[in-house]
Amino acid sequence: MTCFGAAFGGRLSMTRIIRVILRCEPVREAKGEPRRMRPADSKLIALLRANAREPTASLARKLGLARSTVQERIARLEREGTIKGYTVKLAEDAGGHLRALVMISTDPKQGERVAAELKKMTDVRSLAAVSGASDLIATVEAESAAKLDAALDRIGRIHGVARTVSSIILSEKFSR
Repeated sequence: MTCFGAAFGGRLSMTRIIRVILRCEPVREAKGEPRRMRPADSKLIALLRANAREPTASLARKLGLARSTVQERIARLEREGTIKGYTVKLAEDAGGHLRALVMISTDPKQGERVAAELKKMTDVRSLAAVSGASDLIATVEAESAAKLDAALDRIGRIHGVARTVSSIILSEKFSR
């Protein structure tokens, strides 16, 4: 039985039926399509991006929702893979790490192999496939200039890497 049939025994005006359906029916997508983000989920994610450690009760107040509703939404977003994890953002001077963006051009048909090798390197913090002059962009982090130089040399020696162009990050203006 549908949500409104169970709740009201089938005696509803068309307006009330539409209101109840809108509350009861889950968002459905065609097979293979990515899930559409609900406006309330987008607001929740924006708040979590600003401070992932903010208490659920505080998030609920800001969203105008019940605390249990916010907890359920976070659990669903994690279960669906929309939220893949949480991280720590360090101040630039914490740890004294140097970071560089490395634009990588690969030989044709070697992109997957190069990505697999880069994933093994602990100095490589992130990797993205891009369009344009380069095929990949890696964020590399090291404790010193010498270690950063060594990591960049290791990247250049990976079989399938045709060319690299590196830019050392001097300061971060903002991060979200």
